[in-house]
Amino acid sequence: MAPHAEIQQRVKQQFISSGLAVADFIHRYPRRITATLALLMLGSASGAFAVAKLAPAVPAEPIRLVSEDVALAPLTAQLDQLDSHSFTLYHSARTQVADSPASLLERLGIADPQASAFLRRDKVARDALFSRGAAGRVVSAEADDQQNLKQLTVRWLDASDNTRFNRLVVEKAAEGFTAKVDSGALVPAERLASGVVGQDALTVTGDTHLPADVTHQLSDIFSNGPGTKSNVRKGDRFALVYQVWEADGEVLRVGRVLSAELTAGGKTQHAVWFADKGSRGDRGDYYALGGESLYKPRYDLPLGKLRITSGFGLRVHPVAGATRHHEGVDLAAPRGTPVHAVADGRVEFAGVQHGYGNVVYVQHADGRDTTVYGHLSRIDVKMNQRITRGEQIGTVGSTGIATGPHLHFELRVNGSPINPSPVLAEAQTDTAVPGVSRAAFAEQSAAMLGQLAIADQLRPGGFE
Repeated sequence: MAPHAEIQQRVKQQFISSGLAVADFIHRYPRRITATLALLMLGSASGAFAVAKLAPAVPAEPIRLVSEDVALAPLTAQLDQLDSHSFTLYHSARTQVADSPASLLERLGIADPQASAFLRRDKVARDALFSRGAAGRVVSAEADDQQNLKQLTVRWLDASDNTRFNRLVVEKAAEGFTAKVDSGALVPAERLASGVVGQDALTVTGDTHLPADVTHQLSDIFSNGPGTKSNVRKGDRFALVYQVWEADGEVLRVGRVLSAELTAGGKTQHAVWFADKGSRGDRGDYYALGGESLYKPRYDLPLGKLRITSGFGLRVHPVAGATRHHEGVDLAAPRGTPVHAVADGRVEFAGVQHGYGNVVYVQHADGRDTTVYGHLSRIDVKMNQRITRGEQIGTVGSTGIATGPHLHFELRVNGSPINPSPVLAEAQTDTAVPGVSRAAFAEQSAAMLGQLAIADQLRPGGFE
């Protein structure tokens, strides 16, 4: 059995077991699923998604029904009791760049001059709420039924240790307000999200409940490589699991996407983060379910096979006989072998130049790098044409000054030639899951697929 097929079979077997566990979970604890589905109402007009926190299942307590006759108090007594009852209002808002105590309290629904004066006067509170760098922090407030502040809390990451957080608590006491700052350890957790990509693939739905860093990661995972456009498009369905670090249940730091699923045009792609504990020194990467790495080097190979016959640097020219600087590498291949663009770009030049013969220059998306393909027997592209990674631009030949058929390949950065050999070596590196790690990868993939299956039940599209 082929290595990739073997891994897929292991994942399938593991996932069947995980799937049974998921089905049993939904059957035994339907209220947990129902509560999570309520998050679907958070979808925005430009798209929709749901987020749930992964937590261990807690068995439901047995229910005992008790009936007892209760004599109601007179209506006047009930109304008197309601009049004497006080209640607490809860509200939250994010701090803003130009905030003042008055503007922040107004967004929190608090009308308390004493609280506003305290926040202006107290340095501890000012630093936590209104200093440079404080914008964007979530402030939670408790107020009485007269809109007077009872308690205000805000949490933020410790600047010197990203595993800890600081917390400001402002409280109303008999003698006035007090402010205290303490710290604690962040708690690692995992969250899942799913939905439909909105107008802008990088913001997914425009809803702030899905962190921007997560949507950027999703876009990068399913791209065609560094410097290329993402394959994530409006209308695509997604599900993912990602790391977070929490303080009192509030997410203060977002980590890596651990697994992702993208469905577009009836085709579903998966990505699983796996850190190989073997020979590569715990190097992590994203893999498809068959164990193939989703990592795409910056550039592909221009030919199907790589054999360098003349390297970069000083050499004795094979035709002129003089020592000259070779500004690229020569790659051996039979005449007529297809030559492919190593990355997306625009054809800067396609024609004949002395020495190069038939040659194509491709400027790539970042505008900084240019690749050159010389001695072609045929050119298949035109000036200013937009081309994609892997697109055929010509065929190998021996036009210009050449002793035989080969491809002269150059990489120029800001107009200056650099040695392309390291880039070509990276492009041909096999980054599939090593054999010694296949069993561990299959087990981890099956667990992640189980989580994505639960996320899939949260999709708004599943209930239309």
